[in-house]
Amino acid sequence: MMGERVAVLMGGWTSEAAVSRVSATFCAQAARNAGWDAVEVEVDRDIASTLRTLNPGRVFNALHGQFGEDGNIQGLLNILNIPYTHSGLMASSIAMDKVLAKRMLAQVGIMLPADIPLIEDSHVYPEDTDQPHVIKPRNDGSSFGVVIMNDKAKPAPARSHWDANAQLICEPYIPGRELSVAVLDGTALCVTEITSERGFYDFDAKYGAGGSTHILPADIPESVTLEACDWAERAYRHLGCRGIIRADYRWNDKRDQLFMLEVNTQPGMTATSLVPEQARFVGLSGEELVNHLLEMAQCDD
Repeated sequence: MMGERVAVLMGGWTSEAAVSRVSATFCAQAARNAGWDAVEVEVDRDIASTLRTLNPGRVFNALHGQFGEDGNIQGLLNILNIPYTHSGLMASSIAMDKVLAKRMLAQVGIMLPADIPLIEDSHVYPEDTDQPHVIKPRNDGSSFGVVIMNDKAKPAPARSHWDANAQLICEPYIPGRELSVAVLDGTALCVTEITSERGFYDFDAKYGAGGSTHILPADIPESVTLEACDWAERAYRHLGCRGIIRADYRWNDKRDQLFMLEVNTQPGMTATSLVPEQARFVGLSGEELVNHLLEMAQCDD
């Protein structure tokens, strides 16, 4: 299979297009180093025609966010019968929908933040709470559009802060420490703690050089490590994921309470990303990780 033409999908027209291109550059080079004939392909509305012309043997999905991560591109690749990396249509669409994913994950004993009803007019604010809270889009990633309201003096954000058609959700703000677990083929790799002088692991902290510090393995109690890894593996199985995912957490170390925030089926694969770093920690180079994901590429049954 090595030497086979691989289309590395990147870009698109969503808020995460630029990040996707950086992931694609990393993954395409890793694939070429491993012996694949990898070609970066910018995704636009004519992607089906582009893929028919290119006729790749398989696809490395380096897209992030809507369309690439929510089941749309997975459905198209199923129709075109081109094997692709990462999760299939159903797992992708459920994980991307934060409300639906929370309902599914709660079924297998995973603790997640509660939902707080929102009022939206010229501004956005909780219906009945003055506790610190977080407002974010229902279907987006890379911390785009996340607003943390943990200061009572801070005015409610304007609705115009988000796109008019963006569906918003609200959850309690969970103080504590940021943790993340990558799962490859159903097995958790390790737990990383993310710290940032920015105070919040936002887009710049995730992808900017020096924006955050990753501590792995995280210096946390073994019980928290085991729980975070167990929950990540449960989420992988229950959602029906494939390949690699990343589960993100907040751990309230004062109360020893762990909360899963979300499951990312298209985790970042840039030079500063958590997943390649965890893979290296367990002895798997970026080249070996990308090669493995390509070897395991498939369409939905």
